[in-house]
Amino acid sequence: MKKASFILIAIVCLGLNLSCGQSQNHEGYKVVEHNDISYLPDVIPVNSLQRLNLVLPIKEDAVPLLIWIGGGAWSYVNKDKEMDLAKKFAARGIAVASIGHRLSPAVWRDSSLNKGIQHPKHIEDVAASVKWLYDHADTYGYDTHNIFIGGFSSGAHLSALLGMDSTYLNQVGLSPEIFKGIIPVSGGFDIVDYHRALANSERPELAKLHVEAVFGEGAERFRQASPVTYLSNLSTPLLLICDNEVYKYSKLFEEKVRETAFRDMQVVYAYDLSHAGLWKNLSFSEQSIYRQIIIHFIEVNSENGGITNNKN
Repeated sequence: MKKASFILIAIVCLGLNLSCGQSQNHEGYKVVEHNDISYLPDVIPVNSLQRLNLVLPIKEDAVPLLIWIGGGAWSYVNKDKEMDLAKKFAARGIAVASIGHRLSPAVWRDSSLNKGIQHPKHIEDVAASVKWLYDHADTYGYDTHNIFIGGFSSGAHLSALLGMDSTYLNQVGLSPEIFKGIIPVSGGFDIVDYHRALANSERPELAKLHVEAVFGEGAERFRQASPVTYLSNLSTPLLLICDNEVYKYSKLFEEKVRETAFRDMQVVYAYDLSHAGLWKNLSFSEQSIYRQIIIHFIEVNSENGGITNNKN
C-alpha cells in the first residue's frame, strides 16, 4: 500500500513540474476546429449523433491524437460539451476528437428520453469513428502511431472496452494495438456488479430503467459488455483516474487488474472531487493537476515523445 501511495504522489509531482516548467508561452498552441464531421460512409444514412468534433493544434509536425468519449450514462452524451477539455489539450500539442454516438433511453432522468439503442450500438459507433480517424490522419496532420483513447463516466467504460475487447475494431478492419494508451476516467467496468449495486440501492428501479435499458437483460449480456471480462487482453498502458463518488467501481477494476500479470497501469484517485467536480476540473480549470497527468501519460507513451516542447 505504501508503494502505491508513493507512485501516486510521484505522478502528481510530475504533472506539476510539467506545468511549472513550460512558462514561455502561457497560451500554448493556436488551435483549429472541425466540427460535426460524419464518421460513417456516405452510403449510410447519418444519424445526427454519429459525428465527431476534431480540435487540432497548429503545429508543423504530426501530433498525437486523443480520441475522447464524453460522459452521460450512455443516454445523454453530448460531444459539444467536451470542447473546453478538447481545446485545452490541443493547446498543449495534442489533437483531440470528441466523439458522438447513438444514445439509449433514460426515462429515469427525463420522461421524454424514451427511445434509443442498446449495447453494442454505442461502441460500434465509437469503433466506426476510430476507423474514420485512422483513415484521415494524413488529411488532418495527427500521427497514427500515437493514438490514445479515453473518456469520462460512460465514455470511460466505452474507451476501456474498445481497448480490451478486439471485437469492435476488428469489425472495421483495425485492432486495439493501434492505441498507445487507454485513459478511462470515473467509469464503471463491471456491468454485472453495476446492475447488482443499483438493484440494492435506494433507487432499485435504476437497475431496470437505466442498466437494462442500456445493455439489455441478463447476466451474460452484462458480462459481455464489461471490460473486466477481457482483462487477459490487457497489453496497452492504462491510466485510471477516478473521483470520490464512483471510487468503488474503479477500485473494483483496479483490484481485478492486480490479480493479473499486467502492471503497466497508473491509478490516480481525486478524493477531493465529486463526479461532476472532476469533469469540471478537467474541462475548465486553468491548472488542472489531473489534466497535466493525462498530458504526461500521453507524452511518455508516445513514440516520439516531447509533445509539449516549449509550450505551456
